[in-house]
Amino acid sequence: MVQVILFGVARKKADPPGVGEEEDATAAAAGRSRSPLRETVELVVFAVAIALLLRVFVVQAFRIPSGSMEDTLLVGDFILVDKITYGPRLNIGIAEGRLPGLRRPRTGDIIVFKYPLDPSKDFVKRLIAGPGQTVHIVNRKVYVDGELFPDPSRSKHGDPTVLPGTYSNRDNYGPVTIPEGQYFFMGDNRENSRDSREWGFVPEEYIKGRALIIYLSWDPDPTIPWFNLIHKIRWSHIFSVVR
Repeated sequence: MVQVILFGVARKKADPPGVGEEEDATAAAAGRSRSPLRETVELVVFAVAIALLLRVFVVQAFRIPSGSMEDTLLVGDFILVDKITYGPRLNIGIAEGRLPGLRRPRTGDIIVFKYPLDPSKDFVKRLIAGPGQTVHIVNRKVYVDGELFPDPSRSKHGDPTVLPGTYSNRDNYGPVTIPEGQYFFMGDNRENSRDSREWGFVPEEYIKGRALIIYLSWDPDPTIPWFNLIHKIRWSHIFSVVR
């Protein structure tokens, strides 16, 4: 024990003047180089980068602004849209196109896409038919390739009047075969939806992803105060799977 102590003392005395102080100063400077502010900035930048990657490649949030998909989706629903199933769409100048997905869009999927007449806007509708399929609407009954497309469980009809095809495409349409690379969509609120019956087909490159889940549902009724969360939030709709 004595020998160890003495050796330590002797080694300390053997150091040239100022060497210990220089090492201590260097260590202190290294410690000060990662200040709390820098660490916070790095953490924020990292979080933003991860969020952007998730938004581009995995999932994106959207809010439902209209009643065209009632009662499947309600005004004030906030949904998460899955981009992996169909493959994320890239549009970053030098890299454009769609990455490989798990499968192609299927009839019955609820999909978010760019509005063909104004690509700056996003629409959400139900896919009725894809490339090569034939759509025919007869007195509100929808047929795809000659087979009845049943009304979704939460869809609704708000107008009892059936309009003739010579007047409107709303209740009588086609038959029309969907071109290659195009898709035909309709809203579940059949008489109150602007969709492919009115403005035509959606190009495949305009498809963003498949509606996955409702993560928040907020009643827009202005008579309910915003701070009255018990009645403002539609609790039974939260975390509902979109189908």
